[in-house]
Amino acid sequence: MTSSTDDTAPAAPTPNEGQQKLIESTDGLYLVDAGAGTGKTFTVTHRYANIVAQDDVEPDDILLITFTRNAATEMKDRIVASCDYGMRALNDAPIQTFHSLCSDLLDQHGFHAPSYLGIDDAITGSTQILENETIEREYFREFIGRFGDDHDEYDDLLRCLSEPAELLDLINTLAAKGVFPTSDGWYRDSRDALEGEFDAFKDAFDEVNRPRNDGSKQSTLRSSLGRYGKNKCYLPDAPDRDELRGEYGSKAVPEAVAEQVFTENRDHLIEFVHDVYVEYLEFALGRNYLNFSFLQLFAFVLCCEDDDLRESLEFEYVMIDEFQDSSEIQFKLALLLSGTDNVCVVGDWKQSIYSFQYAAVENITDFEARLERFAEALNDDSDRISFPLAPVTRIELEQNYRSTQSILDFSEHALVAPGSKRESVDTDSILEQVVSLRSNTERDQSRIEAFQHADEHEAILTKIQAIVGNDEYAVEDDGELRPPSFEDIAVLTRTRDFGRELLSAAEDYEFPMAYEGGIELFRTDQAKLLLAWLRILEGGPAADRGWAVVLERAGYTLDEIDSVLEREPYPDAMEQFRSELEALETHTAVTRRVFDRYGYDGATADVVLTTIQSLHSSTTMTRGDLIRIIEDGVENGYTQEVQAPAGTDSVTVQTIHSVKGLEHPIVILGNMNSGAFPPSGGAGGTITYSETTGLRQRKCYDDAHSDPHVYDNWRADVLRRCQPTEYDEERRLLYVAMTRAEDHLLFAAGEEPNTFLEELPVEIETVEPDVSSVAIDETTHTRFSIDVPASPGPKGYSPHSLMDDSIYEDVSDGRGMEFGSRVHEFAENYALGTDVTPDNDDERNVKAFLDELSGELLVEERAYLPLEVDGRQLTLSGVIDLVHVTDDSVEIVDFKTDQSRHAESEYRVQLSVYYHVLEEWFSDRTVSASLFYTAEDTRVRIEPLSESELVELADS
Repeated sequence: MTSSTDDTAPAAPTPNEGQQKLIESTDGLYLVDAGAGTGKTFTVTHRYANIVAQDDVEPDDILLITFTRNAATEMKDRIVASCDYGMRALNDAPIQTFHSLCSDLLDQHGFHAPSYLGIDDAITGSTQILENETIEREYFREFIGRFGDDHDEYDDLLRCLSEPAELLDLINTLAAKGVFPTSDGWYRDSRDALEGEFDAFKDAFDEVNRPRNDGSKQSTLRSSLGRYGKNKCYLPDAPDRDELRGEYGSKAVPEAVAEQVFTENRDHLIEFVHDVYVEYLEFALGRNYLNFSFLQLFAFVLCCEDDDLRESLEFEYVMIDEFQDSSEIQFKLALLLSGTDNVCVVGDWKQSIYSFQYAAVENITDFEARLERFAEALNDDSDRISFPLAPVTRIELEQNYRSTQSILDFSEHALVAPGSKRESVDTDSILEQVVSLRSNTERDQSRIEAFQHADEHEAILTKIQAIVGNDEYAVEDDGELRPPSFEDIAVLTRTRDFGRELLSAAEDYEFPMAYEGGIELFRTDQAKLLLAWLRILEGGPAADRGWAVVLERAGYTLDEIDSVLEREPYPDAMEQFRSELEALETHTAVTRRVFDRYGYDGATADVVLTTIQSLHSSTTMTRGDLIRIIEDGVENGYTQEVQAPAGTDSVTVQTIHSVKGLEHPIVILGNMNSGAFPPSGGAGGTITYSETTGLRQRKCYDDAHSDPHVYDNWRADVLRRCQPTEYDEERRLLYVAMTRAEDHLLFAAGEEPNTFLEELPVEIETVEPDVSSVAIDETTHTRFSIDVPASPGPKGYSPHSLMDDSIYEDVSDGRGMEFGSRVHEFAENYALGTDVTPDNDDERNVKAFLDELSGELLVEERAYLPLEVDGRQLTLSGVIDLVHVTDDSVEIVDFKTDQSRHAESEYRVQLSVYYHVLEEWFSDRTVSASLFYTAEDTRVRIEPLSESELVELADS
């Protein structure tokens, strides 16, 4: 009973007055306020059809931007139904996401785009678009490790970082803001943005420093500074609390504090961020990939610098859907691609909830001001934006086709609800911006309720049972009211954790409930069990944690587990299985064997295995690395999309972020608890950026008093207290959740309801849990189907992608990955001239082999081989153990610790890739490839496969 679009079209095909106005308004600048459920998609697609119906307009003249691939597909389907063009004609029309638009642009024209930033690398048809955040974070860890080795001048800054990968988030933020580095500076004077804007900061400072209650009560800033220094360790030159707060009895902080706290020498910090930023760009291009942020970065630079290209790309009409979810760089890209003033942006500021994905709500709330500011900046050295910037016509879609009037009116309270007891909300100024919605239905049987109990999960299940079949909660169906069923109900949550806990409680009662919208892959039973065995194999302090999970899975009680862990040995069957796993030589083989042992053969196991294979193919990963990746995935909640209906009659559980675009007859908003919604959390990364305060450092390393220590930055702490509260987006998130409801809206809390719920005009009743098991048919349950998203750009593979991993699973005499890693590490260190001593026969054989080589030794060389497979580009990339270069020859050597040659045919595939890469690198020398079996002290030369044979393997 859910819709696939955010705004359901009217039941009748006739547009209402506001919709008709937008459909007919084809030329000029338009800002459209399209509230929840107002038929936005219906209207946009009809407007497109009206434009393309003109004699001199073709689909290629209209750029229609959506924010998901599914939305783009649906737009095309609806347009086909509304105009004379068929799907074949629209198949290649520019109806797409910003990311796919930039990918197409760079694929066709982007080869030299990096040169505009002073970067020598090129973007080619084989450059892959890296979507997997886990893999990119591994790449970034590798990069930052090398960066630290090369830049000892930044040691103190790197020491302050609790997680170096937070710099990746900072880089993506800057890219979304249009702040780019060049090899020797900053692109288009974007360094100025890193300094911040004192005037804007002073306005914010004055706002929070204004005495309250007509001057009788101290300002919010002065009050908050009462906690200044609590649980902090500042450098000795930091001012004390009384100095910042002012004289006793003051109502406001002294004016001079604003400049004192804002002014800080950040040259070294800015140089550090510049060097990390530009060198990571070079690293990514060198590894032959771009992330989404870099896609937009290079597309923007290309459009700015190549006037002829930009003019050839310009569209006569530009429409952007969900504009409240756009970033600054996307706004600027849209301007560069607009050849006329026929620009229409559609959105709803009240539903802007994706700032963590770099969306800027100001794009829509300050549209006219940003339009002028961005155009002026883009035109500072060339006439890039030539169309008039005024007038901007505002159109408001007010008629709602989803919810009752009671729900629509009640939802507006979400926009002014305080996020904490200390927050003061300017209700009047917020509500002045709200375009109130009018329900299209005359029915209004809505019940708006709130309930609580310490056992909140059971209370929710109890309430659901009271709702199902109850005429008091009747839902509309084809114009008639009927009693609700399970499938009419959705439980929405701020966090996935609560949803997972609710599902667990539902399983205890065989309650019909399913989760949609993204599964936390590494928190699944399959991943947890794999992690347990990896910890056992790794040994050390974490091994007991692994054994505890494995023993519990086998049915041991906690007391029995403690006893086993204290005395050892472990059960014979488990010890034997550990030995089997230790003999396996790849992470993929270990994963397969674990899943086979426990009978995991469903979609979740498949996607865990696929992810492990991707990591293995894309990174040089040890078992310890894999353990850390899974642990990070558990901690950070790495998600994989789940495409599955809830079932024929099941309650749906979703996060609020994932439900945007859907609707449900009955919505229960769960976990309305203090600290959960809005969430309580830290102050963000060690190095932060905002337009107002610029680049800032929350921690600093110093040896004050001859005591090296990571200190807190007192300025960063005070600056944070001067910024507007972070609750605005949380209020919008609450609004989105409430406007998903069609007929009834309920709220659930535990022992401590949040301020949101306490401030909403609804009485909170207590529900005593009384859940009974539900008798359901097997057909009610629907198994999860996990969809691994396909990359929109060229794909990247390693040679392992073409190899048959199953050959490693039948090895009975293997010595495991750990042994192989040690031998490879010895070989690398010895070849580099490091003073290392061999510990075993394999390493002694490696030493003797290397001693015989007289040429230059290159170790751990990364190689890339672009291929065209069935009309698409892919790149094979991998790491060569050793390259021996002489005046007339080049030898590729791959070290193998196998005790037999069972995998030689598969190794041939691997070395063939390296052979063709080096044959191009060293076209004037003879290239050969060989395996060196360290156990046998034997070198075996390999006859490489041809490139056409590799293409056949990649296509199979």
